[in-house]
Amino acid sequence: MLFRAVSVWLLLAGTVQADPAFWRHEWPQTDFTVTSVDSWTEILSGGPGKDGIPALNDPAFVPVARETRIDPREPVIAVELPGERPRAYPIRYLTWHEIVNDRVGEVPVAVTFCPLCNSALTFDRRVRGQVLRFGVTGKLRNSDMVMYDVETQSWWQQALGQGIVGEMTGVTLTPLPSWMESWDGFRSRNPDGLVMDEPAHARAYGRNPYRGYDSSARPFLYSGETPPHGIDPLVRVVRVGDRAWPLARLRQAGRIEEAGVTLSWQAGQASALDTARIGQGRDVGGVRVRDGQGRDIAHDVLFAFAFHAFWPDGTWMLGN
Repeated sequence: MLFRAVSVWLLLAGTVQADPAFWRHEWPQTDFTVTSVDSWTEILSGGPGKDGIPALNDPAFVPVARETRIDPREPVIAVELPGERPRAYPIRYLTWHEIVNDRVGEVPVAVTFCPLCNSALTFDRRVRGQVLRFGVTGKLRNSDMVMYDVETQSWWQQALGQGIVGEMTGVTLTPLPSWMESWDGFRSRNPDGLVMDEPAHARAYGRNPYRGYDSSARPFLYSGETPPHGIDPLVRVVRVGDRAWPLARLRQAGRIEEAGVTLSWQAGQASALDTARIGQGRDVGGVRVRDGQGRDIAHDVLFAFAFHAFWPDGTWMLGN
């Protein structure tokens, strides 16, 4: 398995002394004098260098009815903006590329997925009057992808959607409502929708290079605190703002109305981080989160360790 086969090498790579002087040859335009990171040792190499995981730009789409390669339970990221045809971004592609720079109508979007945190977030790419294009640095912080923008070469924390190094430090991207659901669920709701076409890259699309990851005892390249309340680091939680609902609680209830939002769970979505073939992963279900007016709102379904790492003072919605 690729994930386990390279783990020792990546651990060694991650122990290289974290120092901007070491990084400047690869990042000559990044302003390392401006940062919100407390210690450079928080940032580790994930193995690949800059753009070693190639982000996708201006992807092609095909009508839902024409797509035959995706297994019914495979997860996709659904983006359904008002007035636009719904779009599905399959995790089978994002597993290998992690970022898709796209435009939905008049809105430039970045659809992102960090496999090591299970974090799938969509952002508006407009910042300070310009449209940014994002790539993958190859770095990790708390096992979460560090992105960068091409225009200013600033570094961004994917789970936060926030600049952490360079000119854009402290700037927060606007999150857009999106969610992970099964391919079957998306196409059943949106028979006239669009799905991202297979990229023209030599990748084993549909295979999971992180086989067994979400059953591991500990997160990869993570040395931070474990979550409180005896919560296992690699269980999924639903994050809305600075609150986290354990997915197991939502799965048991089916529907939860708390803190001004309604969370619902539906069976039928495979884990992207379980079996060698993504579509055969165990059923973790899909989540939707809506406000009091029934509108979809931005949220994330990520691992508990990542929520605790980035929202250490966050509220755990345990229901007791």
